[in-house]
Amino acid sequence: MRSRLARTLGALALALGAAAAPAAPAGAHATADTIGVYPPIQGTSTWDRFGVSGPASHHIVFANWGYTNDWAVDIYRAPGATVVSPFGTKTAAGHPVAVTVVTVRAGCATGNLADGGYRIGLEARDTTTGEVIGRADVMHVNNKPGGVVVGASVGPWTKLGETGRFRYSSCYQVNGDSGAHIHLEVINQHRYSCYVARAANTALTDLTVVGRIGTHHSGQRAAC
Repeated sequence: MRSRLARTLGALALALGAAAAPAAPAGAHATADTIGVYPPIQGTSTWDRFGVSGPASHHIVFANWGYTNDWAVDIYRAPGATVVSPFGTKTAAGHPVAVTVVTVRAGCATGNLADGGYRIGLEARDTTTGEVIGRADVMHVNNKPGGVVVGASVGPWTKLGETGRFRYSSCYQVNGDSGAHIHLEVINQHRYSCYVARAANTALTDLTVVGRIGTHHSGQRAAC
């Protein structure tokens, strides 16, 4: 399995081969197999409710494999909603996807859960090929169950916790329940994943694809 160093090597190879290759369409090429990313909240939710936390410019806080994550977005839902894995259950080729918990810790730099709840990191793997495709960090999780620990396997509806409202701080600048949200970050294992561009305050459901991992984009904050 290629490491994240392949980002740089892949970009160099593309540059060297550009003169001989036919012109590529705008954006980037997908790999042979990808995995859909869905809202990490069971039921309905809202994409970038206030128009200030869309992935084109939203801050990226976390890192995996020594690289900052590819893109981030805030997805809103009032406190008490069930938080779940954002990864689809099958790849584009129909291979089953296994999701494992790789991070469980306080999300804010203070280390205090009251400032912003848990960061729960998840890794998605193609069980047919054995390849790790990507990871997601789900931040501002409240009421995490005891069984959600590093190494645990989770399904699409395994409860990771709940949406919550935390005290106002530099890590969580929310004044009311309408601002309660999950901060979602996504990263490919190789090169860059993408998000599906949409207008602020768009309603989402369990079946709304908000991004894809396994794509071959050329940089962070790439739209699919």
